[in-house]
Amino acid sequence: MAPAAAREPLPSRPAGLLSIGQVLSKLTPEFPALTSSKLRFLEVQGIVTPQRTASGYRKFAPADVERLRLALTLQRDHYMPLQVIREHLDDVEAGRATALPPLPASIHPAARRHSRQELLSEAGAAPQLLNDAVSTGLLKAADSYDDQALALLRALVALSRHGIEPRHVRGLRQSAEREVALVESALSALLRRTDAASRAKASELAPQLASRLDEVRTILVKDALGRLVD
Repeated sequence: MAPAAAREPLPSRPAGLLSIGQVLSKLTPEFPALTSSKLRFLEVQGIVTPQRTASGYRKFAPADVERLRLALTLQRDHYMPLQVIREHLDDVEAGRATALPPLPASIHPAARRHSRQELLSEAGAAPQLLNDAVSTGLLKAADSYDDQALALLRALVALSRHGIEPRHVRGLRQSAEREVALVESALSALLRRTDAASRAKASELAPQLASRLDEVRTILVKDALGRLVD
């Protein structure tokens, strides 16, 4: 969707249009995590373009609400990036598309949750290893665990076979937190702002900066390993 064109301001109480609060009341039963900030973010991303009253308040038409509902459904159930969702919605409105676009290769179904026993069984881990991972802060104690926790525990199992225990790698958690602090510092100017455009830009830049830091760390580790082998 192209950026919203300038419009004549609406009357202060336009008939048939909904405020942000009214839109939230319609959509939050189905999408509990939806907030006014998320709605403004979706507006910045071109998912919806609400009208404005003379005093600047956003007003949503019924068609806007349905567009939001479809966008949120595609994001939740099909894990589509917003750009793909926006293009698909525009095609649907223009009569150019009916089927969903193909999913990018990096998008996967929702990871299932694992009970403690399932986690141990699938990772091939002893209960004590999980206890050690929790006590050293590598994992959080929980009733269930996601696939990321499973991958981490599997890695710890592999390391433990070579005598590397959770207590030996807990510094990696601290290193990760320092990297997050670096990203936060770099984006501090954007994060201090409350407008949706700034928050959207910060959300876009954060993973990019994290990826660059990961590249630097990988190169440094490879360099150190090269010296070790030599």
